[in-house]
Amino acid sequence: MVIAFIPVRGGSKSIPLKNIKPFCGKPLVCWNIEALERCDAVDQIIVATDSDAIADVVATRHYAKTNIYRRSAENASDTASTESVILEYISYAHLSENDTFMLVQATSPLTQTLHFSEALNMYGEGQFDSILTCVRNYRFFWNADGTSMNYDYRNRPRRQNFEGMLMENGAFYINSVKNILASKNRLSGKIGIYEMPEYTATEIDEPDDWFILEKLMYKYVLRMQSDTSAIKLFMTDVDGTLTDAGMYYSENGDELKKFNTRDGMGLQLLQRKGVKVGIVTSENTKMVERRAAKLKVDFLSQGKRDGGKLAAVQEICNQMGITLQNVAYIGDDVNCKDLLMSVGFAACPAAAMDEIKAIPHIQILTKKGGEGCVREWIEQIMKNL
Repeated sequence: MVIAFIPVRGGSKSIPLKNIKPFCGKPLVCWNIEALERCDAVDQIIVATDSDAIADVVATRHYAKTNIYRRSAENASDTASTESVILEYISYAHLSENDTFMLVQATSPLTQTLHFSEALNMYGEGQFDSILTCVRNYRFFWNADGTSMNYDYRNRPRRQNFEGMLMENGAFYINSVKNILASKNRLSGKIGIYEMPEYTATEIDEPDDWFILEKLMYKYVLRMQSDTSAIKLFMTDVDGTLTDAGMYYSENGDELKKFNTRDGMGLQLLQRKGVKVGIVTSENTKMVERRAAKLKVDFLSQGKRDGGKLAAVQEICNQMGITLQNVAYIGDDVNCKDLLMSVGFAACPAAAMDEIKAIPHIQILTKKGGEGCVREWIEQIMKNL
């Protein structure tokens, strides 16, 4: 069995509750969890925390392979080592000595499923007792006594001719339970190095790291996984997305809905970039028709129930000569699920149903329906348009 272990404390001093602070629109710890959920080689994911807030955020996502372990206060203190909580959990869970144990650091959110898979495959070949991740650093290093560590200053090499040095980036470590129990350390025996891309060198420890890694995430990971320049059509649900899902009635019995003007401006900004926009909803009201007319959306499809949303958007794609992979859609409830699972780019408001939040690869936004969640996602998309 392969266990991925993510230790996350609630007592971060430099960035309070950093492990659930929104990073590129998603709680920081969720980036590694979701990359591991997609890794077929990983059997179980353990999030070890002392924080109710962190536990609640993870639990409400209903991940398939992820469980919460409530670590002891003693091993969640500022002075406790990571090894202490690893050993605590191994003892608690009665893990087999033959199990593979992978320590994963939430502070390295740029780690992708491919990295976990390749490193576990490397470990499975049996050449190494344990593995750590490194990046290649091409800087020149000196000792305090004025001697150079990794190059001859009299023959300064060009970067393309310089091998550099391998630097531990802290992303993850692989070992067997047997070795960890014997050495009381994440690494032991013959150590192998899994080399990761240079952009994964930084860990989030200070506020400046956060700023830098968000930029790197958009450039190297989000853009690579979901190049938003491929979006040709942006569709949105109404109730719970463009609105707060509330039903308001006047004294005359007229039904009212509350829309957010910032969402409307976001749709206009997309149109200026050449992206078609539209609304698809299971309801059929004059109110939505009037709102769509005011926003001048390109498409309006109402009364679409029981899978009708997917069929309606597919028909629009046929008209435009595009595929569902060119569609971005945001919805919040189970009647949106088929469409969200079929499009190339999917998102949901912060208050979406748990079943929707559990959709693989979905972007869970920080704002709720009617509070500008559509605009929030549009702004993320436009960074790459």
